Amino acid sequence: MKILITLFLLILMPSAHSGENEIRQSLQSKFPSIGKIEHIVKTPYAGLYEVVIDDQLLYTDAQGQYLFEGSVIEAKSRRDLSEERRRILFAIDFDKLPLDLAVKKVKGNGKRKLAIFTDPNCSYCRKLEKELSQVSDVTLYFFMYPIFPGSDEIVRNVLCAKNPIKAWDDWMLSEIAPAKASCATQTDKVLALGQKLHVNGTPNLIFANGTQSPGFLPAAELERNLNESKGK
Repeated sequence: MKILITLFLLILMPSAHSGENEIRQSLQSKFPSIGKIEHIVKTPYAGLYEVVIDDQLLYTDAQGQYLFEGSVIEAKSRRDLSEERRRILFAIDFDKLPLDLAVKKVKGNGKRKLAIFTDPNCSYCRKLEKELSQVSDVTLYFFMYPIFPGSDEIVRNVLCAKNPIKAWDDWMLSEIAPAKASCATQTDKVLALGQKLHVNGTPNLIFANGTQSPGFLPAAELERNLNESKGK
């Protein structure tokens, strides 16, 4: 398998160790404050070992001489293999999400579930909304995550509207601005939640099986992921 590795390199002292336990000992001895090494697993590419430290995916070599931070990209398909692994390694327990902080929308029978961190001024969030309009039989949980300039006010107006989901749809699908409104919101809790879950941008999707998908997905991909996570 051909791969392209885009990596930041931290050079360690040479070591003769090999094997997962030896690599763990080597890293801990060279970096006493490295944090908790949650696991070390050999990958099928380039002789690298996958290392998870404090919810961060890193790589090392078989001798523990180098520590790498970055993404492994399969050259032929351009698949980000590291991102695929992050989605699995850092999957979220959907049932433990504070869904009361989200705006809920039920489509069709609502049996499938999808949580979305979204921003009203995010262009890819708007594209996602148009794709979601083609998807039915799903319950959507919108976590209003204002990170763009001017988004705070729009989010407040949406959350304080008599019908928040209509106000949201009007804005995202038809560019009809919500009427000015004022009320107590829990946006600060949503922002804190996003930081805790390492949500670094919008849209950020969380499917029922806990896998995260940062970025826009077309309707066909949404359907595939929803079906794969159904019943989880």
